[in-house]
Amino acid sequence: MKEGRRVAITGIGIVSPAGSTLEEFWKVISSGRSCVGPITRFDAGEFRVKIAAEVKDFAISEKYLDRKEARRLDLFLQYAIVASGEALKDAGVKGDALPVDSGRVAVVIGSGIGGIKTIEDNCRILVERGPSRVSPHFIPYSIGNMASGLVAIKFGLKGPNLCVTTACSSGAHAVGEAARMIRHGYADAALAGASEAAITPLAIGGFAAMRALSERNDEPEKASRPFDKHRDGFVMGEGAAVLFMESEDAARARGARIYAFVEGYAANGDAFHITAPDETGRGAAECMRMALKDAGISPSQVQYINAHGTSTPLNDKIETKAIKDVFAEHAYKLAVSSTKSVTGHLLGAAGSIETAAVALALFHQFAPPTANLETPDEECDLDYVPLKGRKLRIEYALNNSFGFGGTNACLVLRRAD
Repeated sequence: MKEGRRVAITGIGIVSPAGSTLEEFWKVISSGRSCVGPITRFDAGEFRVKIAAEVKDFAISEKYLDRKEARRLDLFLQYAIVASGEALKDAGVKGDALPVDSGRVAVVIGSGIGGIKTIEDNCRILVERGPSRVSPHFIPYSIGNMASGLVAIKFGLKGPNLCVTTACSSGAHAVGEAARMIRHGYADAALAGASEAAITPLAIGGFAAMRALSERNDEPEKASRPFDKHRDGFVMGEGAAVLFMESEDAARARGARIYAFVEGYAANGDAFHITAPDETGRGAAECMRMALKDAGISPSQVQYINAHGTSTPLNDKIETKAIKDVFAEHAYKLAVSSTKSVTGHLLGAAGSIETAAVALALFHQFAPPTANLETPDEECDLDYVPLKGRKLRIEYALNNSFGFGGTNACLVLRRAD
């Protein structure tokens, strides 16, 4: 991406377990306070897993949705619309006064699962009440691309409109693909990110059946513990993060605040297994190398990595191996942390909320901590910023996102002047 226009992040919208304002989100992330607690969305009494990182006190802003409309929409759609509106607001952009032509503003919003609650609800209606009672809104409000579609309709954005569904890499892929559009002139600005709302009986039951989730039900706040010897799985999170991005020239011309620049992006696949990462770490390592090459920098120029860091036994040690493969001795000089230790794993939205965390880390020159890292795994021997964040001079940072099916995405962000 070093050729073409430089891409600036000028707005961030967040709906998350760690808060739904930037100030609150950054305060919680930088302090390392876990947002995991007992599930309240449904009665989880009979479930093996009874904990999750839920969005608390979410209120539909009537600036974006009226209550009647909101009642019909799956929660992942509500999250996406509110996060997009907040990203535009944070960037100082009004929907009726866009800084560029509306036909040149892309919307790329992904989701790993989409409207699973809408699917569950209508499946129950079909079984219990018959096909005539299935909602006419069922199909449009369950499909993944409706988040990008509704956001475009809501804010009048007529540029490329895409949904990226690449499991837990969806959000990072969405940001990277949108940045490429701006870099190479296919769009002048973009709303990009992802949304997920999968704390439902079927989703929790399914991931629990795979033994992918932590079962630390008696200590939920300590359940998400990436790189810790006693980790036992990830914790389901939910929410959305959407970034407003534009060319540096456009941002400078209108005097916009710039959080960070998207300097490099890469995507590849392990071609190994439907759920497990390649045990050698080759796919993840190659993706990081390609992202660094795309940014035109060497590994030694990176100071911070926001790791995929899921808190699963396999992912954390394999990602560590991949980082050491790419960065060699410099790996031990890096600050590496996983903000999933605070927010849980937002599935498809993980990559975008963690890109937002990286942009804020660059903006504040501060490395957020890995919460609950009390007993490091012997195979995870890097500096994971345990328990307490720290001030850090960060020029370049890397964000890793890896997903089921072996899909990988890496983004390189650079500090703004």
